[in-house]
Amino acid sequence: MRCVIQRVSEAAVRVDGEVIGQIGKGYMALIGVEVEDTQEDLNYIAKKVSGLRIFEDENGKMNLSLADVQGQILAISQFTLFGDARGGRRPSFITAARPDLAVPMYEKLVQTWRSEGIHVEMGRFGADMKVSLVNDGPVTILLDSRKIF
Repeated sequence: MRCVIQRVSEAAVRVDGEVIGQIGKGYMALIGVEVEDTQEDLNYIAKKVSGLRIFEDENGKMNLSLADVQGQILAISQFTLFGDARGGRRPSFITAARPDLAVPMYEKLVQTWRSEGIHVEMGRFGADMKVSLVNDGPVTILLDSRKIF
């Protein structure tokens, strides 16, 4: 499972011109599910994201977590995180999970964060989404449950 975290001051997602998810301070999380992902991969990403300390404390150091700043998450499914363009110009998505696996994993990840008391807004799986955000910093963190980066 892969997740791209961007620290934001605000973010929103629209489908057909309608805002379906919107947050203030927090994380915009792009989430990709791989065909071989398991509950262990989901647990790793869930814990890593909720525990990340990438908000600045009173000394200007990245030392505060999402909970410390009462932040929110905008969770967007994005199979293209598993695009492999090493072999040519057109990426292959062969390792990206199909919706029958990806949707339940995405929804369970969101449910895990919500069970921790985090306010999470969602995109719409498979929809043509328009995502807007104000990256605060900018701060962008790449996570992979197999720890390949």
